[in-house]
Amino acid sequence: MNRALLVIDVQESFRARPHWEDMANQRIAEPVSRLVRLARSRGDQVIWVLHTEPGSGNAFDPEQGHVRLLEELEQPVPGEPVLRKTAHNAFTTTHLQQLLTRAGVRELVLCGIRTEQCVETTARVGSDLGYGIVFVTDATTTDRATGLPPEAVIERTEAVLRGRFARIGSVAELELEAEAEAEAEGAAEAEGAAEAGPGSGTEAAVAAHP
Repeated sequence: MNRALLVIDVQESFRARPHWEDMANQRIAEPVSRLVRLARSRGDQVIWVLHTEPGSGNAFDPEQGHVRLLEELEQPVPGEPVLRKTAHNAFTTTHLQQLLTRAGVRELVLCGIRTEQCVETTARVGSDLGYGIVFVTDATTTDRATGLPPEAVIERTEAVLRGRFARIGSVAELELEAEAEAEAEGAAEAEGAAEAGPGSGTEAAVAAHP
C-alpha cells in the first residue's frame, strides 16, 4: 500500500452554516464516495479528516454537534483513521504524517471541502513533504467566501497547483486508470500461467502423487 485517499472536511459543519446553498456542488458526497469505494477496491488506505474549532461556538465547535461526516457520505470502516485538525492543512495539528510513514504511503489522492482552502493547503504541504499529490477537483467544492464565483476559485486553484504541487485529476479518470491497472495485472497473470505450462503448480503435484 503506497497510496492513500484523504477525505478532507466533508462534514455537516458546512451544511449547518447559512451559506450552504452557495456551495458549487451540494452533492459533493457522491463523487467523494466514489473515490472511497475506488480506494478500497485498490487496497489503498482511506483517511478521514474533520476540521474543528473548539470553544468557538460556531458550526466547527465539537460542542455544537456538527463536526461529523455528511450523513449521505460513505462512512469509515474499521482500519480507516478519522483525524481531527485545527489548522487548514491536514498535517500540522494531526499525526497524519506518522500514519503515512508507517504505512509506506508515497502518493496522496485529495478530495473535500473547500477546494482553495483546506484541500489546496494540504496539497501544498504534502508536496513540500515529498508526497506525490493527485488533486481530484470534481470531488472538491467551495462557495463564495472569497468574493469570487466558485467556478473562478476552482479554476484558479487548478492553475496554481498543476505541474508544481499536484497532478490534477477527476473521479472518472482515476476510475479508468484503476480499470486499466486491473486489466494489465490480469493479463500478466494469464501470461505467467501460460508460460508455466500444464505441468506446473497443482497439476504437477497431482501427477507426482496419483
